[in-house]
Amino acid sequence: MGSLSVFTHRGLVHWQGLLLVVSLLTFWCLPTNAQIAIASTNAAEGKNVRLSLLNTPPNVIGYKWFRGEREIPRNLIAGYFIMERKFEKGRLYNERKIVDLDGSLLIRKVTKKDTGMYTVVAYLPNSVQQVGFGRLDVFQPVKVPLLLTSNGTITENKNAVVLTCYTNAVSIEWFFNSMNLRLSERRKLSEDHRSLTIDPIQREDVGYYQCKVFNPISSAESWPLELHMQHD
Repeated sequence: MGSLSVFTHRGLVHWQGLLLVVSLLTFWCLPTNAQIAIASTNAAEGKNVRLSLLNTPPNVIGYKWFRGEREIPRNLIAGYFIMERKFEKGRLYNERKIVDLDGSLLIRKVTKKDTGMYTVVAYLPNSVQQVGFGRLDVFQPVKVPLLLTSNGTITENKNAVVLTCYTNAVSIEWFFNSMNLRLSERRKLSEDHRSLTIDPIQREDVGYYQCKVFNPISSAESWPLELHMQHD
């Protein structure tokens, strides 16, 4: 049987040459193995949270978890070695923290002190190790904010009004008549967004105001506050 050839605009190309090119391209395009990592997680204070692993390599024989961004022995939380069924407690271990069979770290009743970076080391056969990192952030659920005004009686073009949103949250949005508040030269927010100043107030400013507060795990809205205008 004769060998195959392919005709191109440059002439005949031997099929073995094409296979070589295809093989090289396939080799160059092979995806690299993703590195093990910890899924960064947001959690509510007092809840149980699991720090899960991403891109876990096959044939893992053990895991160790550390606080911080480095594999420092004094920051060891705990470790688990599968074949030996051996659980190792580190200096930062307590009964709230458990390394599961899948390598994840379960932390019961998380507190603000648990916030920070974590490091995991996966042990593989032949003394191979992979190291991954991730972050845990712990938040308090936001409380319903209280919206108050500095002036209960206002007159058009004569008074300035300051609305203040009292909250334990950092992120705040403002609404006017159930729509996103539009700022202007007369309507200005403080740097921390907790106070809205309207100066001078005009008839178009009369209506219902609300502030909405939130963090990565929760949100809450104030009761609507209505601004009335006094007529001369």
